[in-house]
Amino acid sequence: MKTEINRQKKFDSVLYFRKIKEQIAKELVGKSFQEQKDYIQKVLSGEIKLIISF
Repeated sequence: MKTEINRQKKFDSVLYFRKIKEQIAKELVGKSFQEQKDYIQKVLSGEIKLIISF
């Protein structure tokens, strides 16, 4: 007999990175290339913090 047990993960990396991608995409809508580049640099440097809620 084969049983399947579904366990909820403590951390789902795919869901986490999808939320980050969605948040960044919302911020970049309507900005010029240079503005997008500046925003991403600030995120990477830690000047802007991304808030991810599950």
